Amino acid sequence: MVSRLHILARTATFSVLLASFVLIGCHSSSKNSAQIVAFSKIPAADQESPYKTDMTERDYKTDLIEGRVTGARSGQRIVLYAKTDGRWGVCRQSGQPFTNIETDGRWKASVHLGIQYAALLVDPTYNPPEQTESLPIAGNGVVALAVVNGDGAAPVLPSRKILNFSGYEWTTSTGPIFHAGSRNFFDPANVWTDERGALHLRISGSPGKWTAAELKLTHSLGYGTYRFQVRDVSHLEPSALLTLITWDGLGTEGNRHELDVELGRWGYLDNDNVHYVVQPYYVPANFVAFRVPAGVYTHSFRWELGKVTFSTVAGSGNTTGGRVINQHVFTSGVPSPEGESVRIALYVFHQGHIPLKNENEVIIDKFEYLP
Repeated sequence: MVSRLHILARTATFSVLLASFVLIGCHSSSKNSAQIVAFSKIPAADQESPYKTDMTERDYKTDLIEGRVTGARSGQRIVLYAKTDGRWGVCRQSGQPFTNIETDGRWKASVHLGIQYAALLVDPTYNPPEQTESLPIAGNGVVALAVVNGDGAAPVLPSRKILNFSGYEWTTSTGPIFHAGSRNFFDPANVWTDERGALHLRISGSPGKWTAAELKLTHSLGYGTYRFQVRDVSHLEPSALLTLITWDGLGTEGNRHELDVELGRWGYLDNDNVHYVVQPYYVPANFVAFRVPAGVYTHSFRWELGKVTFSTVAGSGNTTGGRVINQHVFTSGVPSPEGESVRIALYVFHQGHIPLKNENEVIIDKFEYLP
């Protein structure tokens, strides 16, 4: 078994910038006084080409950011985030996710370049997520926050779109996003439904400028059975991957609350083409891989408290009406529901041994959820 590694034009005056801050939080003393976070120096917007794929999450450039807090209490600190490649990533200082506040309320730190920046005033016990799709809200240790666009113009991304598939509302991803350690550019034009209601996902473009496809459910479903009826994907090139997952958008690959069915060969010609995963994938008890021949399959997982059962059945059926190709029960590391959503993605694994040569497309006839 081969192992796998796993932007908003903006110009604004400083007065408009200050008006755009999101400010939340207060504390009680002899009288109420607002606790406010503000920026005094803003880094440039990240201008890296959104189509650039031969980079890692460690390749980001850095710059200084500065600001001031009004009304900070003893022990409170700043947590800084930069939004890059579809997610907010915490900006560490000497290995720590916190920036200290000087006695006069000023703070200064280094951040990796992004299209937006956020400064959170937090209590001493707050533990910030390393990465997140959505910023934390006020409460539970977050006292106040401010968000601002990077200085200057950043690449303009295609607009997201909403579509209906199998009776559910979904939204598409847009722009550069890391999946499984590979940076892809996601274009909403690569996702659509046909006259029969089937979902199409496509990798389009050409070598050096591929665009991928992803959509996610607009709300969480929680425990239950998730079933995907997928047409034959044996035509997919070795570095094309189809993933059927549920995930809350938090964490790094080492601590995601994520359940995956992965269809593809991870860049190698002779490799297993179906993976069941309870993330993180590198824990042996969390990973099962096997091979299926060409054909139509229904892939599903039944998610329960402390247990998830993955199944692959031949044809467009279920575990009681079709031939079971494989089934596996995980009882270790199974997450609990915490705002997760179903995500379906077709993208390029750029770290594979065999580069993608042609456009690829898959069709999913139906998604079902059974409580």
